[in-house]
Amino acid sequence: MEVVASQSLLSFSSNLCKAKVYRKLCLQSVKTNGSLEVVARGILAPRKFMQRRKKEEVFKDAADEMEQKNWRRMMREIEEQGCAVQVLRMQRTKAQALPRDLVLGTLVRFKQLKKWGIVGEILEWLRSQHWWEFSEMDFLMLITAYGKTGDFNRAERVLKYMNKKGYTPSVISHTALMEAYGRAGQCSKAEGIFRRMKSSGPEPSPLTYQIILKTFVEANKFEEAEAVFQNLLNEERASFKPDQKMFHMMIYMYKKAGNYNQARKIFSQMAEKGIPQSAVTFNSLMSFETSYKEVSSIYDQANKKSIQRFARCICNFWNVEGSQNCFQEHEKGQS
Repeated sequence: MEVVASQSLLSFSSNLCKAKVYRKLCLQSVKTNGSLEVVARGILAPRKFMQRRKKEEVFKDAADEMEQKNWRRMMREIEEQGCAVQVLRMQRTKAQALPRDLVLGTLVRFKQLKKWGIVGEILEWLRSQHWWEFSEMDFLMLITAYGKTGDFNRAERVLKYMNKKGYTPSVISHTALMEAYGRAGQCSKAEGIFRRMKSSGPEPSPLTYQIILKTFVEANKFEEAEAVFQNLLNEERASFKPDQKMFHMMIYMYKKAGNYNQARKIFSQMAEKGIPQSAVTFNSLMSFETSYKEVSSIYDQANKKSIQRFARCICNFWNVEGSQNCFQEHEKGQS
């Protein structure tokens, strides 16, 4: 079975219907000259662009190589033990301060991994260390960590301490506290912070809007989310407009509310407003479609835009409710 990558999903399914349809896409092989030759691995086989290539490491010298390997070993120990402070204490020799690059590299890496509990633990420990000058940026990262974990009590204390120390009110700290309330299910308090930021500052950022929209949607406050989104979309004096993540959240919201027509309308607005459409966009649309023709149309649009990392869309196609009926529907259209 030879499948041409450029052909449409409709023609692909037509060819597939002529052959026996298996529920599971398994390895297929044929016998050629007495030997088995693999000719197809199914449409979900990993593609070259999806396979990660192992990067060759380059070190400055032997000392740099040892330092890098020691740091990675330390990171593994922290992840295995689940306690960062104990491992970091063991890195100190003769009560000397830890190298600043090591500490910052560790914080940045765990931030990238979204292990905010470990980030908060390290920063709280650093606050008590005389050899570490705890700066405003450290406070902002700490309150962000508490925001991501939904620990609004500690986020409140950090914000009060920052105000006491005379730090200028920051959109980062207020957004973090708002997120902490939202993740803890305190939607009304999160909304209160957002309204105060709108009226008296600091001015909300795109991230602030992303988080408040998510908070409203998770709390099933669809009308509030729609009002915030539409106000930003139509506000002529706004310094920014809804971005890709906000549009994705609205598509998800309308899907959650069962308002599929409105979800399609938001999708159309993305193209009108020049918002880039990604695999997430098309996956979101395909996840609620039950019509074969609609799914095929969305798939073809993604194909035209050369959307990569689109395997989930194919999975969604096969998971369309009544997939067997979809093939029958297509066959009727051909007859």
